[in-house]
Amino acid sequence: MARVQELFVTQIYREELQRGPGLALIQELEEAAREISAHDRAGQAWAKANDYPGYTSYASLNDLPDRHPVFGDLVGVLDRHANAFAKILEFELNGKRLTLDSLWINVLKPGGYHTAHIHPHSVISGTLYLAVPKDASAIKYEDPRLPMFMAAPPRKPSAKEKNKTFVAVQPAAGTLLLWESWLRHEVPVNHAKAERISVSFNYRLD
Repeated sequence: MARVQELFVTQIYREELQRGPGLALIQELEEAAREISAHDRAGQAWAKANDYPGYTSYASLNDLPDRHPVFGDLVGVLDRHANAFAKILEFELNGKRLTLDSLWINVLKPGGYHTAHIHPHSVISGTLYLAVPKDASAIKYEDPRLPMFMAAPPRKPSAKEKNKTFVAVQPAAGTLLLWESWLRHEVPVNHAKAERISVSFNYRLD
C-alpha cells in the first residue's frame, strides 16, 4: 500500500491565555491598549497618513514595556512561548537566543483590514488577541509555496486544512498565535460592529 510522506510542514503555535491568571492579564492589556491608543497622537497621525483603518503603535511607540507595567508582564509570557515554539521547530541556535525585537498595539475598526505581508529581519512573529467581537476578522495564512505552484489546479473547497492554499485561523480574546516570520499572512475585512484589538510582536536572533 502506498505511503504518503509529509515534508516541509508549516507550523502555527497556538495557546489560549484567557483561563486562570491569564484572564486578568488579557483584561489589563486591553484596558492599557485602549488608553494608550487614545493618547498616542503620533500613532493616530501615522494611521491617518497611511490609510490604516484604525490605530497602530507600530510606527510611534517602541517602549510599551516601559510605558505600562502590564506590557512588562507580557514580555515574560511571550518569551516563554517563543522559546517553546523554537524547541518545537527544532532550531539550532548555536548559543544565540531569541530576543523580543518589537511589540505594538493594533486597533482595527469595523470595515478595516490589513493586506498580506511578512515580517522581514525577524525569526518568529505573533499576535495576542485582546478583544475579538462577534464577526471579527480571522487571520489568514498563505501557503509559502504558492509562487511555485505553476500549473497546479486549485484545491477542493472540502480539502483538508493541510492541503489548502489559504487557511483562516479564528482567534478569541486571549488567543496567542506564533509563526515563523517568513509566513505571509493578512487580516481580511473586519465585519464586526466593534474594534478588534491585538498586540503583535517580533523576535530576532541575538
